[in-house]
Amino acid sequence: MSTNIKESQILLAIEAIQSARITSRRAAAKAFGVPESTLRDRMNGVAPWADRRPGVQKLTKSEEDVIVQYILDLDCRGFPPQIADVAAMAGHILAARDASPAGTRWANRFVKRRTELKTRFSRAYDFQRALCEDPDALNAWFRLVANTKAKYGIHDCDIYNFDETGFMMGQICGGIVVSGSERRGRSKNVQPGNREWATAICCISGDGYDVPPFLIVKGVHHLANWYTEGGLPASWRIKTTPNGWTDNKTDLDWV
Repeated sequence: MSTNIKESQILLAIEAIQSARITSRRAAAKAFGVPESTLRDRMNGVAPWADRRPGVQKLTKSEEDVIVQYILDLDCRGFPPQIADVAAMAGHILAARDASPAGTRWANRFVKRRTELKTRFSRAYDFQRALCEDPDALNAWFRLVANTKAKYGIHDCDIYNFDETGFMMGQICGGIVVSGSERRGRSKNVQPGNREWATAICCISGDGYDVPPFLIVKGVHHLANWYTEGGLPASWRIKTTPNGWTDNKTDLDWV
């Protein structure tokens, strides 16, 4: 019998005794399938083991619950914390009551112990893209594309998608984060804007033909090792700009 189920049965047994529906503790323990000794302890004011917290666990149940809820809130907003962040949360709570810090493996054991949490790989996700995940707007756009293709007889091979993919200096990289156990797929780790960029111009047609990428990096001169040690395919191109962004001249060079 799980701890939660046993405790609920004990509460029902206590209620039955207090309401005089069952007159003896032994009969109540038998009726609800709980140990009589445990029922006696609860009626004498002894708290459940989970609420007393054994000495090997640093935080109280309430403190752990606060950390779990904070992790779930962060995950829902696109900022799932890493294991080190979870350890820092516990550290702040312990420091506030002048307790000794948790061990180096505490956060890992905590996540494994709490069924609401699990670790998973995340991928960086730009903040502006996160704001644009509106299903209604996306569905309206795809309906417009379909109607336009039908109206003008446009084929997939006539449609090209041009995109700029930015790589931020010091960006949040995909890694192991802590998220809710019920979340499916990889977590998205929202990263801030206002960083120094390198940019890749990519273009692909509706039937799968892709134009070789065009890379824009911040700088003035080309470096030989970009071409000799970088392992880039010969069809790829690199251009330097003052800020690593595209502009009208760079777009014309790409064409």
